[in-house]
Amino acid sequence: MSPTPKPGILDIEAYVGGRAAIPGVAKVYKLSSNESPLGPSPKAVEALTAAAHDLHLYPDGSSRLMREAIAEVYGLDPARIIASGEGSDALLTMLAAAYLQPGDEALFSEHAFLVYKIATLANSGKPVVVGEKNLRVDVDAMLAAVTPRTRLVYIANPNNPTGTYITHEEMRRLHAGLPKSTLLVIDAAYSEYVRKNDYEAGIEMVSRFDNVVMTRTFSKIYGLAALRIGWAYAPAAVCDVLNRIRGPFNTGTIQQHVAAAAIRDRAHTEKAATHNAEWLGWLTAEIRKLGLSVTDSVGNFILIRFPAGAKNAAEADRFLSSRGVILRAVGSYGLPDCLRMTVGTEEENRLTVSLLKEFMGG
Repeated sequence: MSPTPKPGILDIEAYVGGRAAIPGVAKVYKLSSNESPLGPSPKAVEALTAAAHDLHLYPDGSSRLMREAIAEVYGLDPARIIASGEGSDALLTMLAAAYLQPGDEALFSEHAFLVYKIATLANSGKPVVVGEKNLRVDVDAMLAAVTPRTRLVYIANPNNPTGTYITHEEMRRLHAGLPKSTLLVIDAAYSEYVRKNDYEAGIEMVSRFDNVVMTRTFSKIYGLAALRIGWAYAPAAVCDVLNRIRGPFNTGTIQQHVAAAAIRDRAHTEKAATHNAEWLGWLTAEIRKLGLSVTDSVGNFILIRFPAGAKNAAEADRFLSSRGVILRAVGSYGLPDCLRMTVGTEEENRLTVSLLKEFMGG
C-alpha cells in the first residue's frame, strides 16, 4: 500500500497555465497569461545583472531590501510586509496552511482565481463557491454563505478572468459582515492597472483592521513574471504567523534586488499603466464592433464571450491558434463560451482584432 495524502489533496485538479507555444507554428503572439507587453524596467534589468556576482551566497532571509523598497513607495511599515519568491500564489496558500483546519471553510466567488480552491483543498478545508452577479462578486451572496466554520474569504479585486471589481465601499460592507475570527484576503494582483476613484487595493483596510490581508505581485505590471515575486501587507499578528511557517530563505538575492529596483521605477510603472489604459479601451470598443460581448475590465485583459454555434469560443481559439495568436480558454473557470485576451503590444492588439474580424466573417 502506498502512502496516503491528507484529505482534499486528491480532489485537486492541477492548475494549467496559459499556453506558450503552438505545435507547428514558429511565430506566436502569447496573449494568454496577462504578462506585461512592455517588459520590465531597464533599472530592474540592471539590478539583475549587478546581483549576479553573489550567486554563491545565501540571500538575506528577511528580504529587508525588497520590503523596505515596497514600504518606501507605498508608505507602509516594512515589518508588516511578507515577501515571497513564488509569487503571491504562495502567500495565498500559506494563509490557508496557517488558518484552515480540517473541515473549515474558505469562501470565494464562482469565477475566481483557481488557486483559492487548490489552497483550500490542499489544507483539508472545504471550498465554498459563491455565485456572482453579472460576473461580479456578489457581496450579499458572500455574506449569506458565511457560517461558523468560515475561516477565510478570498476576494480577487480586480478579478481574473472577468476583469471586474468591487468598490471600496462594497469591500468595507463585506468585511463589516464577517466575524472577527474570519480573515478577509484581498488578492490585488492587478490593482496597479485600475483607474477608478471608487477602488482601493486594500492597504487602507489592512491598516485599520486585524483580520484583513492584501496580496500583490511583481508578475503583472512590473513585468517580472519569470522571477515569481510576490508580497503581502498584513496585520502584525498575521505577519508573525506567516514568518513562522515560510521558508527561511524564501526570496533569492536576485529577486530582492530586482523587485526593489522595479517598484522604485515609478515612471516605468506609469508608462505600463498608460499603455494598458489606451489599448484596453481600444480593444474593448473594436471587438464589440464585431458583435462580440466584452466585459468592462479594469485589469490588463479582457473577457470575450462568443455565441453558440459555428462561431463559438473553441472554434475561435482554434482559428487564432492556427495563425499564431494564443488567447486563454477559461472553461476551467466556468466560462466555456469565453476567451481571455491579455492587452498586448500595438502589433499584437491590431493583429488579434483583424483575425477576430476575419473569423466572425467581417
